[in-house]
Amino acid sequence: MHRQPSRDREHIPCSNRRLYGTDEFFAVTVMQSGNRGFRFNLRHDILKIAMATEKTFYLETFGCQMNAHDSEKVIGTLQQQGYRQVESEEDAGLILYNTCSIRDKAEQKVFNRLNDYKKLHKAGKRFGVLGCVAQQEGGKIFERAPYVSLVSGSASYRKLPEMLARLESGETRITGLDDRQTDETFETEFTARQNPYRGYITIIEGCDKFCSYCVVPYTRGKERSRSSSSVLAEARRIADMGYTEIQLLGQNVNSYRDAEGKSSFAELLASVGQVPGIRRVRFTTSHPRDFTRDIVEAIDAVPTLCDHVHLPVQSGSSRVLKLMAREYTREWYLERISWIKAARRPISLSTDIIVGFPGETPDDFIETMDLLAEVEYDCVFGFKYSARPNTPALTMIDSISEAEKSHRLQVLLDRQREIQRVNYSKHLGQIIEVMVEGMNPARGQVAGRSSQNKPVNFTCAQPIAPAPGSYAQVRITGAFPNSLVGEAV
Repeated sequence: MHRQPSRDREHIPCSNRRLYGTDEFFAVTVMQSGNRGFRFNLRHDILKIAMATEKTFYLETFGCQMNAHDSEKVIGTLQQQGYRQVESEEDAGLILYNTCSIRDKAEQKVFNRLNDYKKLHKAGKRFGVLGCVAQQEGGKIFERAPYVSLVSGSASYRKLPEMLARLESGETRITGLDDRQTDETFETEFTARQNPYRGYITIIEGCDKFCSYCVVPYTRGKERSRSSSSVLAEARRIADMGYTEIQLLGQNVNSYRDAEGKSSFAELLASVGQVPGIRRVRFTTSHPRDFTRDIVEAIDAVPTLCDHVHLPVQSGSSRVLKLMAREYTREWYLERISWIKAARRPISLSTDIIVGFPGETPDDFIETMDLLAEVEYDCVFGFKYSARPNTPALTMIDSISEAEKSHRLQVLLDRQREIQRVNYSKHLGQIIEVMVEGMNPARGQVAGRSSQNKPVNFTCAQPIAPAPGSYAQVRITGAFPNSLVGEAV
């Protein structure tokens, strides 16, 4: 039977705590010589004082799953420091944005949001910018948005309690930006897990790859791994809370190097999969340079390891891969694909592709299209090249027009859509285990995901819908390019 994840081991502050043991109306009349008496609502005034001193925060997260999990840890840290999370900027005393700078569009969203709510600064609200844009822009954020009081990159999150204390003491220009060379990771017992059915564990932070288009090494710092003992201890805590699925995270998750020297990434993966109570283990994102055959062997050997690998290729052209400083060739990448396809279990494949990188010729793009046909991915995340600050690609001549980039991206996505249509149709008639993620009331369907990370929408004869995090056996009756449809059996 599925257990709804417990919050017993999380730091959850009491909310709506009564200030009084009674709901009586308190009134006091004060008489002074020569003055009229006046009445005031004692309870109302005390409540006003309490509300004025209560520490509240609002946090919005932009970007990748790493950012989402960082926010869980930031929320837990704030709650441990006596803050209460609220649902809107207007209700918060402290407004935080955890930012992404992987693409220009994501970065601009943050500054647009700051501009939208800067009027709240006059009401005494404090603003903080966290994450990759904070590390990338640093003190320039204060110039662009002078009402911001806190700027902190992800490598400095472990110093949050200290920075919050400085903020509360009245400081208005607080930065946490000097830790890009740190060897420490952000580990905390006070993770406020927001996902009701999947527990995330960051096992490695930072990046040492320095791809020519990517800001991550400059915003997240160097690669630094947690000890396998601490990862397994967290996995056991997550299982004890009732979670049955764990996702291991890292900018390059398979670049993991055990701080204790005990386990390879594949061995850690297998160990997490053997934690009692865990039924599914995922990991993202892998880098082809560090993808080893023993990862595939672990997936074959440990049934709880999900049969899905996300392996970003970025381009099908070895010439473009060299310009990107990816440090592998098309042939190197395809060798790793051959290992995956030779596994005893069918393993679903997904990838990332950038089109329109500086210097990409029509022939280079054709090589990428040929790679799609050869690999037959189940999912592709396609992007147009976007120049990012401080990256070597900025010095390259970007002669490909936006119109041509858009055209190439559309051609790629259209071709991939047809590949997925064929791939997903292969599941027709199969019975698949699906983990429930929620409901689609408009369609009367339960929404879930297979172990291969494919969305599955299904109907259920039971009057009460299965709870998020529970599992169902589903017979697949329909297939679309991006999802499967079925009925519980």
